[in-house]
Amino acid sequence: MLSDEQWALIEDLLPVRTGKQGRPFSDARAMVEGIIYRYRCGIAWRDVPAVFGPWQAIWTWHRRMAGDGTSDAVLQPLLTVADATGLVEWAVSVDSTIARAHQHATTVWRVTGGWVELHGSARRAA
Repeated sequence: MLSDEQWALIEDLLPVRTGKQGRPFSDARAMVEGIIYRYRCGIAWRDVPAVFGPWQAIWTWHRRMAGDGTSDAVLQPLLTVADATGLVEWAVSVDSTIARAHQHATTVWRVTGGWVELHGSARRAA
């Protein structure tokens, strides 16, 4: 998933063992690669392969890193290097099913209310 060069860029930005007693510390590289794998494949958290560790631990790492800003700090050096080497193509794709227009933004005109609607309803009821 991550090359050794990529891992070297972000290794120091990730959480480290604190020495406190409790649950064993998950392997940081496996957790990050599990998060990457999940997004790359577009799968549910429960479907992340066990080779990356328990999906609950991967989800917890993702939630914590997204909440405290670590994800942004990790992404920045990777994007900088990838952009400098020409690996990033800054193209935007918009899905029209998401860009919905308000009903008043359409060009369809229809008569609502009043005499015309009342008579149209009476005709349908008969």
